[in-house]
Amino acid sequence: MTIPSSKNPDDDDVKNAMPSNFNLPALDICVAFPQAISASTFPPCVSDYFELDDLLAPEEKAIRNKVRDLMEKEIAPIMTEYWEKAKFPFQIIPKIGSLNIAGGTIKGYGCPGLSVTGSALAAAEIARVDASCSTFFLVHSSLAMLTIALCGSEAQKQKYLPSLAQLKTIACWALTEPDYGSDASALNTTATKVEGGWILDGQKRWIGNSTFADLLVIFARNTTTNQINGYIVKKDVPGLTVTKIENKIGLRIVQNGDIILRKVFVPDEDRIAELNSFQDTNKVLALSRVMVAWQPIGASMGIYDMCHRYLKERKQFGAPLAAFQINQQKLVKILSNVQAMILVGWRLCKLYESGKMTPGHASLGKSWISLRARESAALGRELLGGNGILADFHVAKAFCDLEPIYTFEGTYDINTLVTGREVTGFASFKPASNRSRM
Repeated sequence: MTIPSSKNPDDDDVKNAMPSNFNLPALDICVAFPQAISASTFPPCVSDYFELDDLLAPEEKAIRNKVRDLMEKEIAPIMTEYWEKAKFPFQIIPKIGSLNIAGGTIKGYGCPGLSVTGSALAAAEIARVDASCSTFFLVHSSLAMLTIALCGSEAQKQKYLPSLAQLKTIACWALTEPDYGSDASALNTTATKVEGGWILDGQKRWIGNSTFADLLVIFARNTTTNQINGYIVKKDVPGLTVTKIENKIGLRIVQNGDIILRKVFVPDEDRIAELNSFQDTNKVLALSRVMVAWQPIGASMGIYDMCHRYLKERKQFGAPLAAFQINQQKLVKILSNVQAMILVGWRLCKLYESGKMTPGHASLGKSWISLRARESAALGRELLGGNGILADFHVAKAFCDLEPIYTFEGTYDINTLVTGREVTGFASFKPASNRSRM
């Protein structure tokens, strides 16, 4: 069969009529806009106005400084290009691995055993330069690795954690499904016991790192007990299909995927030993939500740093933009948000470390910090004017990246309801007619 060409015969005539300079590549940003430095040379951190550095232990400062140094010098120069292409820069994985921060608070098995605050600071410093990079890292470290550390058997910890800690193998964490996002505990994916293992059937969606992960931590409903269990699935196992979700406007570097499981066999040894109900999953989410709360903190720090430098460099009406009252007002609003966000994030860490943190604490922290970060990004976008819509100057990229962060690990609304339930004693997640089943 001859397929008719869909090409318009006039296309060649139009192309030939165009001047040759229409086909030139875009100007380098430093040539196109020499008045201000782009984010490929990341600005120094100048957001610690209240000297909150004094709250940190020396080892926590050391962790922050080594992550900041790597992110500014080696990661920042390439991230805009990959963000625009929606591709993952695999060359950064060994560099992040060399920091020895994967696994965060996990002790032993090649993991660093950081304080909660130290681990949070590392996440923030990655997010300050690029939120996609921090999402990749937290999915691997604070979800997948932490699940194995908190719920896995001793054999599973010894088998998987050392390689994951070095980022020699990469993991993803698959809870969300097409029909179940906020209502994650109602998931449909099933695990059926068979001789020697389990058969998994179902579908997952929005799973970060899934297109290239070596290990997939999959949550499924045990058909015998009706409880949520966890399973470690290896890439390329028969029946497993992973495809990339395209056309995202935020966290474009993160390779989110759709996962389809059709009669995937998982041996008994890879059934996560102590993950027997959704309550066990919540043990992971409690700490993970603290880490996620530090992503918008880091992103907002980067927004402030970029705006602070830009307003001093960019001139209009014969003066730097920093000299205008309304710009100072917006800049100081971002700065004040950063101070408050850091204090809330720091307090969350201390509550967790002391064993006092409740689900409501974590939810309020994540939701409120994300809200303030959104406000800071909007103000930063305004301050940069036309350059505020260019990823080259960081703020537009952070503006877009904060939208999915505002939503994942519990939307703003769901997280406020978690806190609301805690302070009122009433659960309001479902319509009144359904609450009797909660």
